[in-house]
Amino acid sequence: MYTLVRRQWLAAPAEEVWAFLQNPANLDRITPPDLRFRIVTEVPAIMHDGLIIEYRIAIPLLGTHAWITEIKHVRPGRSFVDEQRLGPYRFWHHYHEIEPECGGVRMLDRVCYLPPFGPLGRLLHLLYIRKILERIFDYRSRQLQRLFTGDRQLSAKSADRPAPSSHHPQSTVP
Repeated sequence: MYTLVRRQWLAAPAEEVWAFLQNPANLDRITPPDLRFRIVTEVPAIMHDGLIIEYRIAIPLLGTHAWITEIKHVRPGRSFVDEQRLGPYRFWHHYHEIEPECGGVRMLDRVCYLPPFGPLGRLLHLLYIRKILERIFDYRSRQLQRLFTGDRQLSAKSADRPAPSSHHPQSTVP
């Protein structure tokens, strides 16, 4: 089992950040464009426990795949989990949490996952999967920073610059 942990501080009220996170359609706004991510099922504007969402995602070098997740353990204004039901991993459990802090929000993402293919999957993780996930979460962090800063009109080009110093990514892989 592997774990990816990211923490980020956003200069926005918790209510505003939660309003963005609770709408499943917003996931597209924080996913790298080259993944050609799209939601297949109709989704409500506000997630709820038991919500099943089907996506299509292009995995570099591996083609387009279906990914079905279930939203669980929703604590409105605070946290939720998305768990893979069908998709590219043997196991995927993504915990999202926000907590008001210092005039903004401290955001936590903790993903526990297990690649497919047993020993081959461990090698693929070392060579490929970990790097892809880190790139996805780096992009997500930059997009969230862009969306929740005082200057919300930053160009797409500036969104690709390294994150400001207030971004403290932490990634751990056992």
